[in-house]
Amino acid sequence: MENGRGKFYIVPLVIGLTLATGMLIGTMFTTTGGIADPVAENTSKFQTILELIEEKYVDSVDHDLLIESSIQGMITELDPHSAYIPASDLAMVNEQLEGRFGGVGIRFLIHEDSLVVTHIIPNAPAAAAGLKPGDRIVAVDGKNIADGKLTTEDVMEMLKGKEGSDVEVTVERYGSRKDYTIERGQIPISSIDAAIMLNKDVGFIKLNSFTHNSALEFSESADKLKAQGMKKLIFDLRNNGGGIMDAATDITDEFLPDGKMIVYTEGRKEPYRAYYATEEGDLDNMEVIVLINSLSASASEIVAGALQDNDCALIMGRRSFGKGLVQDQTPFKDGSALRLTISRYYTPTGRSIQKPYGKDIDYYGDYYERFDSGEMMNEDSMNVDENAKFTTPAGRTVYGGGGIYPDIFIPNDTAGASYYLTELYYANAFNHFAVRFLDKNRSRFGAFEDFQRNFQISNEMFLDFIQYAVKLGIAENPVDIITSRAVIKNRIKAEIARHLWQDDGYFAIYIEDDLDVQRALAEFGKGKSLMSLLYPERNGR
Repeated sequence: MENGRGKFYIVPLVIGLTLATGMLIGTMFTTTGGIADPVAENTSKFQTILELIEEKYVDSVDHDLLIESSIQGMITELDPHSAYIPASDLAMVNEQLEGRFGGVGIRFLIHEDSLVVTHIIPNAPAAAAGLKPGDRIVAVDGKNIADGKLTTEDVMEMLKGKEGSDVEVTVERYGSRKDYTIERGQIPISSIDAAIMLNKDVGFIKLNSFTHNSALEFSESADKLKAQGMKKLIFDLRNNGGGIMDAATDITDEFLPDGKMIVYTEGRKEPYRAYYATEEGDLDNMEVIVLINSLSASASEIVAGALQDNDCALIMGRRSFGKGLVQDQTPFKDGSALRLTISRYYTPTGRSIQKPYGKDIDYYGDYYERFDSGEMMNEDSMNVDENAKFTTPAGRTVYGGGGIYPDIFIPNDTAGASYYLTELYYANAFNHFAVRFLDKNRSRFGAFEDFQRNFQISNEMFLDFIQYAVKLGIAENPVDIITSRAVIKNRIKAEIARHLWQDDGYFAIYIEDDLDVQRALAEFGKGKSLMSLLYPERNGR
């Protein structure tokens, strides 16, 4: 969000279950000004060391690599989310944040040595050219790619490219081959995984990240569901590692009455700055449950914290990640960038949700420590900081000091979990099986509602899947198979639905087996207005 000096604030993105790094977000300004004496003195020392290495070191040295490593080492001494991003990585990072890239507009799977088109993005160049789900791409620009050596990186390199450029593909469909010329275009990367109705009153929106397009995508999704009768919303921010701060404040604005604070920021060199809701919100009167977990971070925590502190939503799930630092970006001429923490953000009640960090703290390992401590399964195991206690306008107690604490704790769902199920996920077995199944059965399916209501995974089909998994290198494990049987059946059906009706179809099936969502639905089903409980001055509107 722009301030008076033309600066944009960003909130880092925490990527993946491993939480290996905090990827920082946004496009910022280059700072200028005088250099303090200690900086000048140490800059001279650094230059001298580089010159001595050049003059005296026993072996030849890659100077660019040496400098890049030195910068990386310096930045890691600051905090877990400041980062130097090499030019080779910056384009990919910004691509995700911009929410678009140059390409043809397909999702694909390398299946049994062939490149299978699993989905066509609506209105994308591939759709205009005539490609269809289930097509096999066997050659690109005249080069045979059906040789068993193809990698995902190869596909991205061949199909992505500058908008307006052409790529020639040879497609095999039902045994015959045809050549297509596709003019690459700008392909959107949607931050909405699903926007569906769970019943006649309750809508469900799952947001996977906060990009430049997220606020518009969210608004369009909410409008679509309101037109279908949505009166209550489950807003799923689980596993959402964050993104651009503007997107977080704009989305939060949709829920809050005019004038309510969303968040404020402040740092050693950055003055206090508060962000407030406007009268433009379309969901001010909506009853909302927000789902979070240990991988909900950064911008996700801004949204959850603002709605919790303003008594405008019920937060359910498990304690969020605990990322409360804000970065800006300085670009360099070589295409690299420095993303530097400049301030902290605080929820409307004054909470900092940043968890501790430092030399003796395993910052990203905290995710696994929560498993070991029992926090994922027992509310009493959450480490609450009594010195970081705050009170909302409705009198609810909320806590800072390490993430957003849910109003209603839901234990991590381990029903049906097994080592065998994990192996199936890692081998992408459900996706491969869906491709194989639909090669012969795609034409038999019509409306999604009929599929959801009537299509069942028979025992014969289930056993066929188990045998197919063996071909993927996953040995049978009878005990685990029995343990995970219901989950496996759900995932097979969900993946088939994804191939036929995109992610909305997948999540509509998946949610039937999702403990968090089912608990949220049950909370709505109690018959009391959440708004009357959380925000009495609204009188239950």
